[in-house]
Amino acid sequence: MFIRITTDPAYRSTSLGELGISSDSNPKVSLNEFTYKKGTEIFGEKEPADYVYQVMAGAVRSYKLLSDGRRQIGAFHLVGDIFGLENGSEHRFTAEAIVGTTVRLIKRRSLDMIAESDAMVSRNLLSLTTENLQHAENHMLLLGRKTSLERVAAFLIEMDRRLTAAGVMPLPMSRRDIADYLGLTLETVSRALSRLHELYIIEFVGSNQRQIVVRNRRQLVSLDLQN
Repeated sequence: MFIRITTDPAYRSTSLGELGISSDSNPKVSLNEFTYKKGTEIFGEKEPADYVYQVMAGAVRSYKLLSDGRRQIGAFHLVGDIFGLENGSEHRFTAEAIVGTTVRLIKRRSLDMIAESDAMVSRNLLSLTTENLQHAENHMLLLGRKTSLERVAAFLIEMDRRLTAAGVMPLPMSRRDIADYLGLTLETVSRALSRLHELYIIEFVGSNQRQIVVRNRRQLVSLDLQN
């Protein structure tokens, strides 16, 4: 299922800041790294939430399987993102590697113990929880109040902010992933992207059309009525 890439069989010690959480006291925590192949499950829904994860390379999708067999993707986790931080004792979503992905793990119990004595860490953990809640609320609005073109525009705006480097947005996820994130069909997502291309708002780079250049960011934002 995974390949361990740390050479030391024991957990190695590093600063909490390396997990994306800074602290004036710079406490030491036990971390480990694993690499997951494309499509491999990192953790499953309702499994114990014993660890918190950070994406070091690749990308991760969090999803639920609905009662009718459909998949609803709740979030995409990109390089640097922290995920798996739950309010309860179990994971609410399944997390899966979109491409070959390396994640860093930290025991949730370790974070909780440090947060009890370090106000900075406590605030950062609260901030992460708040950000996750805000994302869930925004995603709910996107699914319930926007047209298909507006949803695709909102998705591209989010990815443009998180992914674009040197003017190019390299999407690790497939159009099926995008469709399951936006609550649309694959065909609807393809039509919306083609329409944005026809309007010269975006441009595709490469044969697989997963690299996108935003040509008219102002017009793209105007399509997202909630933005």
